[in-house]
Amino acid sequence: MLIMALAITMPTRVESFETNNENDEEPNSLRGTSRFLSQRSSKATLTCDRNPKVCYSIRGSGGPNCCNNKCVNFNTDELNCGKCGKKCGYSKICCEGKCINPKTNEKHCGKCGNKCNSKGSCVYGLCSYA
Repeated sequence: MLIMALAITMPTRVESFETNNENDEEPNSLRGTSRFLSQRSSKATLTCDRNPKVCYSIRGSGGPNCCNNKCVNFNTDELNCGKCGKKCGYSKICCEGKCINPKTNEKHCGKCGNKCNSKGSCVYGLCSYA
């Protein structure tokens, strides 16, 4: 078993290398090297804890705010409503940074921004005009 482990981790010698057209001296092939050594990353990992502005610049990020090294939106995130770590309770949603009950809230009836007019009231998440 030890011999099999050594055989797997030992680099093998490859007689022929694929070469780069620009410089014939440098091999293009990574055969015989460890997969960890062959992973070369020249890009630095951007995290919002060190650079909060990264949440604005990344396409498809969770939002403009940084919380626990994740991009979130404090206006709509139910786990970070209004500030980092503020969770909305059961049956509440986050609208405009506040935890509200969409079944009874007149300004956010059923969903964020769904305002009932002055003659109606919010009943079970629907605007009622009785």
